[in-house]
Formats: sequence, C-alpha cells, structure tokens
Amino acid sequence: MKDGGLIMTKKELTRREFFQTASKGAMVLGGLCLGFNQTCTKSEEGSGPTGQKSQATQKSKLLDLSRISTCSICLNHLSAEDAFPIIAAAGYKKVDTHEKVHLQIFPDLCDIEALKETAEKNGLQIANLSTYAGGGLDGRQTAYKFHGWEVPHPERFTSVGFSSEDPEELKTEFEQIKRTIDIAAFVGARSIRVVPGDDEPASIDKVVPWFQRAAEYGEEKNVYMAFENHSAGIAGTPEFCVELAEKVGSRYFGILFEPGNLMFDTGTDYKKALENMKYHVVHCHFKDCKPVGDAYEMQHFGEGAIDFPWCVAQLEDVGYKGDYALEYELHHPGPEEGLKKFYGDYIALFETQ
Repeated sequence: MKDGGLIMTKKELTRREFFQTASKGAMVLGGLCLGFNQTCTKSEEGSGPTGQKSQATQKSKLLDLSRISTCSICLNHLSAEDAFPIIAAAGYKKVDTHEKVHLQIFPDLCDIEALKETAEKNGLQIANLSTYAGGGLDGRQTAYKFHGWEVPHPERFTSVGFSSEDPEELKTEFEQIKRTIDIAAFVGARSIRVVPGDDEPASIDKVVPWFQRAAEYGEEKNVYMAFENHSAGIAGTPEFCVELAEKVGSRYFGILFEPGNLMFDTGTDYKKALENMKYHVVHCHFKDCKPVGDAYEMQHFGEGAIDFPWCVAQLEDVGYKGDYALEYELHHPGPEEGLKKFYGDYIALFETQ
C-alpha cells in the first residue's frame, strides 16, 4: 500500500490478479456530476468577438452524451435480461455487448431477436459487439483467462483464427466473422471487436487478406471492425497496429483505442500512441489508471493519469465518428453503483475543460 492506494508491480501480480485487487486502492470521489446542462448536449457553433468558438460549444463537441456507451463485461455474472436494466438505470443509452454470456454467435446458443428486444425494452442501443472474431480459441482464451473464465463451447472455435495454416479452419473463421457482422447489422451495432489471429507480429501478412475480405463484407453491411489495444503483440504495439490497419486498407477496419490497456500491458505512452494511431481508430474503450514507477494503480475516472478530454479532442479533430465505451472493471463499488459512478465521473472530467 502507498498513500491509501494498492500498488503492485507486474512481476508480483498477473494482469488478472492486478485488476481483481487494484480497486481496493481506488479512492471514492465526492459525488456524481449533476445538473450538467449546456455542455451535455450538442449546441450550435458560436463565436465571440475574437471569432473563437464559445466555451460551451467546445465542451459540447467533446462530450456528446449520445456517443457514450458502456461495456457489459462487469455484468457477465447476469443474463442480458438482468444486466441491461442495471445499465439503463445507471444512465447509459448504449451498450457494448460482451460475448461470454450476453451474446453468442451460434443460433442455438443465443436468440438474437430476443437480445435485441431486451435492449430496446430497456431503452438501450447495442452499439458494439465485444467478440473475438478472427482470433479463434486462442484469442478468446487469452482474454478469458485474465478474468478467470473458461471459454464456453471451445470445440466450436478454430485454433488461432486467421493465423491458422489449416484451410478448413480459415474457412470456418471467415464464416464466423461474417456471422458476427450479420448479427451486428441486425441489432444495429456500428462495430464489432476482432482479434488479429494469434496477435504475433509475424502473422500480420497472414491475417491481412482475410480481414480485407471481412472488411468488404462489413462495408456491405455498414459494420466496422476494431481490434483492441492490449497485450505486447500486434494489438499492444502502436507501430504494428498502424501497419495492420494500413495493409488491410479499409475504413471499415481499424483500432479499438484503449489507453489504460496500453499503459498497463506495455508501459506505452498513450498520448504518443494515439498520435500514431488516431487516423485508424474506429472504436474506443475507456478506463483510467495511473503508473507509479514500475507499478500501477487502477482508478475511477479523474483519479488516474489519463487525460480523456485530450484523447477525445484528438479523435474528434480527425473526424472520429464512433462511440466512447466506458469499461467498468473495478470491483468496489459493485456494478450497480459502479456503472453509475463511472458515468458521472467521466462527465465531470469535461466540466473543468
């Protein structure tokens, strides 16, 4: 412990262990942002005597409440029927639906029509499908093990997705990514999360042709694909992220920007990373954290080191049109209270701009 925050090095804890305990060191902010008036809605551009845009207009451009989403991952212990009302009660209008419990790409395991109806009944738009298309079982296991989960029905997935050398596996993976895109189109989601094969830099040229084909299909359905910043492989290295995005060469394929993961996994400077990657970002997941030497603290918004208004400004400046999904992974308070706090704390970051 240090200054009331839980500090640990990467050598001492795995990433999963860190996230399971780090929230014990997070300090609770004084309260939620209430009465956030003019800056919470889009307003017409105005200019003062000097021709500069009004402060309210600048704020409203950075904080468009209609583009705030939340990840359903913290509620994976509940069904969508039980999870979606909690998300709606916390103030969200959009949800990034996670694959483990709330969504399955196999028709016999998930009634997609019922999922869409459940979202609509709670006033939610499914904005993104947090799946692992393109990565097969390997891509899922990497993420699932971090949370202490087992992959449901592992026999239904390929070994390493688009990194496979098996023609039948490649065909299967392509059909599964098409199925995922179809689901996104049906529920009205703008994007899906994908995984670049086994995430090894040496596999870039191997996965490119398959993502090019998938991007063509995504364009037909108006669905974007984004691989999330994490790990020390392709997805966690800005230079490789840009290389993969540029080689695929489609505006329907790009990066899911996650500054917290970049900082934790590889100690990457998220500002330099975003400067490199910003033209290829098609979706975002946001959670705050703070580096302390070779150690880290996970924090609620406003207590960490990430300047989210700066991130949003950079993305808006290059014409980013996607959502900003707040990803609550702390354990205290519980998700019922934590999701609402995350929403209010994120909004509060923009009041001081």
